[in-house]
Amino acid sequence: MKNETQNKGNLGTLKAQLDLYQKGFVVLVPSGEHYPFDLVAYKEGSFKRIQVKYRKLNKYGSVEIPFRSVWSNKSGAHINFIDKKEIDLFCIYCPETDKCYYFNPNLFENKSSVFFSLKYPEKGRKEGIRLLKDFEEIG
Repeated sequence: MKNETQNKGNLGTLKAQLDLYQKGFVVLVPSGEHYPFDLVAYKEGSFKRIQVKYRKLNKYGSVEIPFRSVWSNKSGAHINFIDKKEIDLFCIYCPETDKCYYFNPNLFENKSSVFFSLKYPEKGRKEGIRLLKDFEEIG
């Protein structure tokens, strides 16, 4: 049986495929693993290479997207830093909202990770907070 992390990743990818299809995209799946992207979406003459991440909300109601992938095999764990030039979009699948969220990783050129929140904090500053709901559509 596959491990829990792989099951979550598979669920995120399936949810992304369904969401993209409902948005009118043709979804293409690479034949293999360890590519820089999980899916390719095609619509109106344009292809988008998409990396999918399954992310649960933390106790503060936000998700962190690190710009790296971790995988393991019989040789141990491996970390691959994501080359943002090889991906057009990240898709975040969040099980608590059961929705997919999309963003261009190149907008965060000098960052090693990025945070998105379900809502604004009750107290404190609101500027600079990225709300998940603002990333439901593909721009």
